[in-house]
Amino acid sequence: MLDYLSKKLSKKVDDFVLIGFKEESSNLKFANNKIVKTGTESLENISIFVAKNKKVISTSLNNLSKPSADKLILEISQLLKFIKPNKDYFGIANGPFKYKKINETYDKKVKDVNCVDIIDSGINSASNYAERTNGILDSSVGESRILTSEGVDATENFSSLYFSIRALTSKASSGHKTVSSRTLNNFKIEKLSSEAGKIAKDSVNPVQGKSGHYDLVIDPLPMADLIGTVGASASSYEVDSGMSFLQGKLGKHIGNFDLIDDGTLKGGMASSSFDSEGVPNKKTKIIDKGILKTYLHNFSTSKKHNVKNTANAGLISPVPTNLILKGNKGKVFDIKKGIYVTNIWYTRFQNYVTGDFSTIPRDGMFLIEDGEITKPIKNLRISENLVGMLNRIKLFDNNTQQITSWEANTPVITSNVLINKVKFTKPTS
Repeated sequence: MLDYLSKKLSKKVDDFVLIGFKEESSNLKFANNKIVKTGTESLENISIFVAKNKKVISTSLNNLSKPSADKLILEISQLLKFIKPNKDYFGIANGPFKYKKINETYDKKVKDVNCVDIIDSGINSASNYAERTNGILDSSVGESRILTSEGVDATENFSSLYFSIRALTSKASSGHKTVSSRTLNNFKIEKLSSEAGKIAKDSVNPVQGKSGHYDLVIDPLPMADLIGTVGASASSYEVDSGMSFLQGKLGKHIGNFDLIDDGTLKGGMASSSFDSEGVPNKKTKIIDKGILKTYLHNFSTSKKHNVKNTANAGLISPVPTNLILKGNKGKVFDIKKGIYVTNIWYTRFQNYVTGDFSTIPRDGMFLIEDGEITKPIKNLRISENLVGMLNRIKLFDNNTQQITSWEANTPVITSNVLINKVKFTKPTS
């Protein structure tokens, strides 16, 4: 079908990108320590990008039949008559390219993984501390192929595993952890499941937290949510559209840390040999020793700004791949008074341009006094400016994890992080 679409579109448009995707996946849900739902699914679809006379369309084909393809091509042709040209469009990357194999991104054993045994292992580990658990286990294997009007034709296999567990001792006492991996050998859930249970146990009978400024120790799970927003804001598309708090900050000091985008990362959840234009993926230092060095680019935005293509093409705009956050190592809990946040939700930006946001700590939240976790607390909100928080990052510890979650779609590799003087407020009713 990709070849069929290619032959048809080559006569009607200037540029096209076709990405075919075939996947077999399974999903299991568990609640109250029991598996309550199982399901398997086979998916096939083709993502389609076309451009003619600087008029750009992105769509998809889910019914992979020639009649459906012909109908979609006709709709594209008609729609192109009414779309206005995009003056910022400068084409797609010229192929073909040579690709390097990225290790630990495909494991055929994932297809036959015993999902019930994995879930039982996670439940048993958490149950050493918690009364009950809820969560999901997703697994998938598949193949993708990219075909473009500029000579790209490449195929690769992929696999992935994702486990999410929330352990509970009461309605107000819970802990949450996730585990993500591309291979079965690296899919270790017992330790983090046990940690989720311990957080739930330790957060029993929380007391009302007091508003104010605290040194914050933030777990990798919520930190990934915030850093994913930084990666998205580094997209040149977001910058050009005036929706990024990183706008106008190239060459300026952002904070005492490094932020790397690495689409070639061994075992990275978003690692791939090529981006969505077929350009070989790269490792890019977005923030190096605290200085914002570059935005993320595809072929078109790199031409517009006369800079190097960072190989971050999505079908429409540049997107991050695997984000790696690191900096000075130290004992993050060795503080006089602070708060340890293990998870967040309802992260909302009041202003994307300035970076003003708020988010609500979820699951276990704890007071830190003289380097020790002393008691669980509740009912506080982080009300902050993300640019300011980045500038107050102080230390990282050694518990590096690869995080993906419902709140953090972009994979982030980070550890517990100490951030000074973070503003906590009481939620409004």
